[in-house]
Amino acid sequence: MPPPPSLSSLPIEIVLEILARVPKRFHQTLSCVSKTFRRLLRSPEVHKIRSLLRRDSLFICFVEKTDQQWFSLRRAENNNPTTEMNHFVSIDLAFPCQTEKEPSVVAIGAEIFFICGSFYPSSAMWVLDSRTGTFRRGPSSRAARLCKSVGVVGSKVYVIGSYRDDEIHVEAFDAKTNTWELALVPEDQGWWSSDATVSLNRKVCALHFSSDANCYDTRDGSCERLGLPKGERLWRSRTGAYVMNNVLYVYYARFGLMWYDSEMRLWRVVNGLSHLNKVRSVAMAEYYGKLAFLWEDEVGVSGGTKEVWCRMIALERSEEGVDGIAEASQLLGSVPRGYILRHCLSVSD
Repeated sequence: MPPPPSLSSLPIEIVLEILARVPKRFHQTLSCVSKTFRRLLRSPEVHKIRSLLRRDSLFICFVEKTDQQWFSLRRAENNNPTTEMNHFVSIDLAFPCQTEKEPSVVAIGAEIFFICGSFYPSSAMWVLDSRTGTFRRGPSSRAARLCKSVGVVGSKVYVIGSYRDDEIHVEAFDAKTNTWELALVPEDQGWWSSDATVSLNRKVCALHFSSDANCYDTRDGSCERLGLPKGERLWRSRTGAYVMNNVLYVYYARFGLMWYDSEMRLWRVVNGLSHLNKVRSVAMAEYYGKLAFLWEDEVGVSGGTKEVWCRMIALERSEEGVDGIAEASQLLGSVPRGYILRHCLSVSD
């Protein structure tokens, strides 16, 4: 009896077309099936097909005092594959919760989760469908708490916060089952308020401007410190750190784009990017397999506005570390000078 047909028996062109249509929230699971799947899912060919299908986009938020303005960055329709122009468009997102001025925001797939409780205890959560631009009220957490740090591991949103007793607890929202559950209590009950939060090696890491990162392991509740480069204050906004393919990248105006070598436990500069603009306020997120590097520029801009620029950076591991290849800069548009970069989220269908 002949063996049943498998994906590997198909022509590679068909396999790439199939993988490009798999929602990105399932990529991590597929990567565990085989090394071949992991390699193909990260290949330029799959990202090129996804680009033509316009499956991915960035949602970028600027704040001015208590006001928020959102923009989307996505491939232009009928795009020429050789130019890959992106459209930077203002979108009208009226956050429904008037009492929450600055929620914590994370994305899973095409949905963006707004976790309340940044300044006053809250159990509320709102969910935005990025495809339709509509909000819905999500399930309330088990109890009102002050939200300290929020990170995504797999299909779960981990919220590190404190209740009335000031003890640090963790709750996890499972996006698959649409339910909250208690997670393991962190061994470290210290300072969890963060300037930026990333997820690395199934750990939620709270990064601080002036000290090291505190990392919570979602598997056993253990905690560890992650040393950050010294000698300069980190990014001005919380968008200057990003994890891509399980590698943590941070940007410093003095040092440039850096990555954390988890095997050597040290920070290293990404090779080949010495020509990057030395800027202070940046945002980074994955965009079709590359690192979208956004920054603000006030030099030479008249009036009360500033320009928003972007460069796409291809990152590849080599014997020397991580090599970066930056594309030409693209002027995305202008925003009022008082706007501050607050969120930069990679969303995908």
